[in-house]
Amino acid sequence: MTRQLALPLPVAASSDAHDVIADASNEAARSWLAKPQAWPLGRLALFGATGLGKTHLARAAAARFGWRWLDGMGLRGLPAPAPQGSVIDDADCVADDAALLHLINLCAERGETLLLIGREAPARWTVRLPDLASRLRATQAVGIGAPSDAMLTALLSKFFADRQLRVDPDVQAWLLTRLPRDAASLAEAVARLDHAALGFGGRITRPLARLALGAWLEGHGLCDDSETEARLPSPSSVPLL
Repeated sequence: MTRQLALPLPVAASSDAHDVIADASNEAARSWLAKPQAWPLGRLALFGATGLGKTHLARAAAARFGWRWLDGMGLRGLPAPAPQGSVIDDADCVADDAALLHLINLCAERGETLLLIGREAPARWTVRLPDLASRLRATQAVGIGAPSDAMLTALLSKFFADRQLRVDPDVQAWLLTRLPRDAASLAEAVARLDHAALGFGGRITRPLARLALGAWLEGHGLCDDSETEARLPSPSSVPLL
């Protein structure tokens, strides 16, 4: 089988609120993000495991309200005032506790909205400064839970559509029974499938999916059943991501 040279093309992450998929798992988060004027102390912490859509929800809110985006791991000193508010991504990974404490205090003094994003509730973050720990415990927190089957189905369809890939519904259903149950893993699986399909110049089928995702799924502690499928070239001949 002749393979084409697969050139990985970037897929831009959307911050459009219309791209946010409503689900019971993020209902509370969506409700809080829609009304920042109701946040106690003007501050909210959004938390949840990797891949549950925290950043996507926060970017949609930031675009709606004009909030500035800050990287927690790169936070040093005090940024300039942001009257519309700020978002700190990976706020639980801030290396400079003093910078985070001062920013929280300044936002409170200025009446600026502040959204903190982390993997756990802020009361559980490891910090060295008692005053910062106190501020974090006083921060209203809302979590995102595990996505429902309906949301995972919608996400997988969206990720394929974002790459202009047409994949049969039965293949998508087959994939959902085998892929990790989080958005980040679904997105990576779709990227791998896109890359493999480009390499072979064909559509995404079960045999191609087995070839493209087999070793990756094993790395996640998942394995596929051994249905008999049409043969493809050996995995060593396919330029996977």
